[in-house]
Amino acid sequence: MSGAPERSEFSVIAGGSGPTPPDESGTGPNDCGVEAGDPSRVNFLAEVVRLLPTAVTVQDEQGHFVFVNAAAAAQFNVPAGAIVGTGSGALLPSKELNDRVNLARGVLQSGRIRISEELIRTDHTTKTYLTTHEPVRISDRNLMLSSSVDISGQKAVEEELFRCAYFDDLTGLPTRRVIEQHANSLIREGEQPVRFAVAFLDIDNFKHINDYYGHASGDELLIEVARRLSFGLRGTDMLSRISGDEFLLLLNPVQSDAELADYIGFLLQRLKAPFFIEGSELFASASIGVSIYPDHGDSYEVLRQNADTAMYHIKNEKKGGAVIFDSGMQREALTRMEIEQSLRLAILDKRFYCAFQPKVDIRTQQVRGIEALVRLRNDDGVIQAPGTFVDLAIELGLIDELTHLVLAEIMRSIDLIDERFGAGVSISINVAAKQAGNVAFMTSFARALEKTGCPARFVVEVTEDAFVAKTRFQTEILPVLRSLGVGISIDDFGIGYSSLSALADITADEIKIDRSFIVDIHKRPRSQGILKAIESLGDALGMTVIAEGVEKFEELAYLQAATRIKYAQGFYFSEPVFLEDLESDKRAVSKRSTSSIGRPLQENRLTYSRATGYSP
Repeated sequence: MSGAPERSEFSVIAGGSGPTPPDESGTGPNDCGVEAGDPSRVNFLAEVVRLLPTAVTVQDEQGHFVFVNAAAAAQFNVPAGAIVGTGSGALLPSKELNDRVNLARGVLQSGRIRISEELIRTDHTTKTYLTTHEPVRISDRNLMLSSSVDISGQKAVEEELFRCAYFDDLTGLPTRRVIEQHANSLIREGEQPVRFAVAFLDIDNFKHINDYYGHASGDELLIEVARRLSFGLRGTDMLSRISGDEFLLLLNPVQSDAELADYIGFLLQRLKAPFFIEGSELFASASIGVSIYPDHGDSYEVLRQNADTAMYHIKNEKKGGAVIFDSGMQREALTRMEIEQSLRLAILDKRFYCAFQPKVDIRTQQVRGIEALVRLRNDDGVIQAPGTFVDLAIELGLIDELTHLVLAEIMRSIDLIDERFGAGVSISINVAAKQAGNVAFMTSFARALEKTGCPARFVVEVTEDAFVAKTRFQTEILPVLRSLGVGISIDDFGIGYSSLSALADITADEIKIDRSFIVDIHKRPRSQGILKAIESLGDALGMTVIAEGVEKFEELAYLQAATRIKYAQGFYFSEPVFLEDLESDKRAVSKRSTSSIGRPLQENRLTYSRATGYSP
């Protein structure tokens, strides 16, 4: 065919007017339910098709458009007259229309229906249409009838659901599901043995950053960390955010361990550069554990676990470092799991014990108060110091119950405590910073202190970050403790934030100088200067200063001669004394003096259980 295509009944309809074609079926109703003899039949059908919300086009065997309704013209943002009747070889006004020409030829040659999604761009917008292209025969002509439905809204919803399922909402990075599928495909489909690395990254002290600067700044920090980690990645690498402050990096391929170590070291340095967020200069670091396929596992899950194990190993040794997994770390992880299991069983079986260390007047040697120190007896009967289990108890969410058990143990043995250390001595209980900011726990703990009948005897020891962090401890918990007469002590002062602006708002009773400043104080001039500054700070704020960790006579002598510090605590005065030792001492005294009249043990002391809480 040459020149303009032959005009058909479709082109007449497209124009909305023209001669009525003869009715081939004679009189009577036709297939459309319209009387064949009705002279308005064509105009009626033309109006119906014109008003259809579905875009309808018809093309002949050469791909020329012989019919375009109003919805189709709007779809392509081109007048119907500029589409219908365009001669052979002439370009149509848009790429999508020209693509339809070739498509029509293919569909009519194959004789098969084709359904596809079409992305149609106009000057104003881009929309997605679901289009059915169907070969039909009308009036002895082979034609392609196309009908399109706008599914842009549906596609937007699908894309949002896909994004939520496979991409992190905050950083836009792929989720753990995506990186897992990618790693497994590398393992499963690699024609040659492929060597790649999985790096597990955890931002150090992110909770402190989140608490101090606020969650909005914490989110911005995560976004900036993701950007820095993404910069310079190869097309075959992948970065994923798998939880709050944890990222997973897949590096593919890995040529050598040395090359890998250099790149990870480069990442660590990049993260240590300051972040400028909401007018503040933030510093962050990350601990990174790395595992390599196939050296450290033959599946993604094993590789991820081993990288996680390596990360915890380096975090416990030196935050801000990186290490490649080895089998020794796996043994450490198994040991950690055993401790975790032992910890849970110990809480169930109440196998925790209290030891008490005096706070002593360094000039008179009189006991001013005692600190309750929790100990765990393992399955072999060995006593374990809190350093082996307290951090794990905090991590596992068991520390609250452990603190209640300590208070119950103290009250069970209050008479023995008084007999050994003196009636009415203050009793300090340590509360972790995470607990201090937990209003629910601290409220229940305050009620438990009140139920002892002697809340004013207790001192709650918390570290500096409980005050500095933007928690509710200072605004909601501190007033409740103060109303009960409970004392407040800042523990390990000097190794945390040591924020002077925060101290100005704190009404603590004690500042306990961390042992790191006391060790060999007589030989360390710089530590002496810091000690005097803290002493002056305590005087100015009306807080008693206590030196922790005094173990040598020389340390004590310096404190007595060169400072105004009155109180200290440490092995030089007394190691922690266990309750069972107090009971043994009492039995020994009773045997030596059976006729002596002692103060009767108080009855109806509080006990604590998981099921019922405190009860007499």
